[in-house]
Amino acid sequence: MTPADHHPAAFFDVDNTLTRGTAIFRFLVYWYAAQGRPPRDAVRERQRLKAMTTAGVGREETNRAYFRLLTGAPAAEIARVAEAWFGAELAQGGFFHEPVLDALHAHRRDGHQVVLVSGSFPAVLLPVLEHIGAHHLLCTEPEITPVSRTYTGRLADRPHQPMIGNAKAEAVRELADAHRIDLASSIAYGDHVSDAPLLALTDRAVIVGDDPDLRRLAAHHGWHRLPKAPPPPAVPLPEPNPTPPGVLL
Repeated sequence: MTPADHHPAAFFDVDNTLTRGTAIFRFLVYWYAAQGRPPRDAVRERQRLKAMTTAGVGREETNRAYFRLLTGAPAAEIARVAEAWFGAELAQGGFFHEPVLDALHAHRRDGHQVVLVSGSFPAVLLPVLEHIGAHHLLCTEPEITPVSRTYTGRLADRPHQPMIGNAKAEAVRELADAHRIDLASSIAYGDHVSDAPLLALTDRAVIVGDDPDLRRLAAHHGWHRLPKAPPPPAVPLPEPNPTPPGVLL
């Protein structure tokens, strides 16, 4: 039973779980367009990272490689473009995976704390968090220089970075201790086998989609399943703005 001073939470992976598609790559296309770069540049970077995965490079390293693409970018500019990108996604429609979003709203109505747990980063995730009314965010945190406020291309020197695999479970345990969350009565959602450590923490879990390794674990543990998110519609791209000082193209 849940102790009187503890409460349940609902933990959600974001990309391809709560959202249709991978938000950080959709943002990358939008950010490159804002700089006057063609979509093929973002496609090329995504293909490069996929090739790393195919070659056996772990998700942790491919996540780090993504954030090297931000090297030299002013944090304020990234935040501004991310807000515009999310607004464009909402206006276009089809950004969220509706069965999972419906579940999130149901958990909120039931009084659960809602926690986003993602390998993405704050600039992309904070607009999502505010829109859906989530209570906490656990994510990868790129390093930003304190004086010039630009991205260094590295991750912040703190625990659970990047927020992939076991790091998700470790960060959730710490959050649960700090915020009196009872994991035994909580629930988690994820779409990839790297989410398994997170899913195994809670009394209930829901897999999203068709990851074969995750489906085998779901059958073993009795986890529920929701359908795979359909591909999202393309988001209209912005007209390029003059390049802000310090941005590396």
